[in-house]
Amino acid sequence: MNIDNLPSDWKTALAGEFEKPYFTKLQDFVASERATHTVFPPDEDVLNALRLNPYERVRVVLLGQDPYHDDGQAHGLAFSVRPGIKPPPSLANIYKELRTDIPGFTIPNNGYLVPWAEQGVLLLNAVLTVRAHQANSHKGQGWETFTDSVLKAVSARPTPAIFLLWGGYAAKKIPLIDNSRHIIIKSAHPSPLSAHNGFFGSHPFSQINSQLAAWNQPPINWQLPDL
Repeated sequence: MNIDNLPSDWKTALAGEFEKPYFTKLQDFVASERATHTVFPPDEDVLNALRLNPYERVRVVLLGQDPYHDDGQAHGLAFSVRPGIKPPPSLANIYKELRTDIPGFTIPNNGYLVPWAEQGVLLLNAVLTVRAHQANSHKGQGWETFTDSVLKAVSARPTPAIFLLWGGYAAKKIPLIDNSRHIIIKSAHPSPLSAHNGFFGSHPFSQINSQLAAWNQPPINWQLPDL
């Protein structure tokens, strides 16, 4: 896992995290998993959420749980899949909510969310690797400690951000966030199991853009191009 190509401000914000014993142990675990199993995403994509979104540019944090575990899906951004891969059910539900929440939004023919990341949306999973076809298989190995440090780092900035927390797992991260300075938007998860119990109709995307406007920041263009 190459940390050398991270933006310099993330290296500063996470100073010392990469040297801690838990992170060395985590790297060893992932390396041993890759030696004996297929692991997603590929090594060079594991830290893409940070690589594509410098620390000082983060405007929105969207927290997922762990990477998609089927072939060719995961590439280091929560909820996103590679071009040519059918959007999974949770992402399909995100698009359905966008269609009712953002005037003029049309559902794209792909699930590639890089354009959001490039506008300051940090698409961060709590766990950054997974064994193929085994959901949550890398849970509890240290990734949560690392990604909690990312959340704390964003919370520590003087510049405010919006934290979008979907589902009970994400809501557990609220104590890491200084809500006197930052905005927290939470609802049910877009998973088919829960989307009808509080995700649909929650209007998170328009809420985000309204808050950004209140901060005199440009809105997120949620529309994704067809590929």
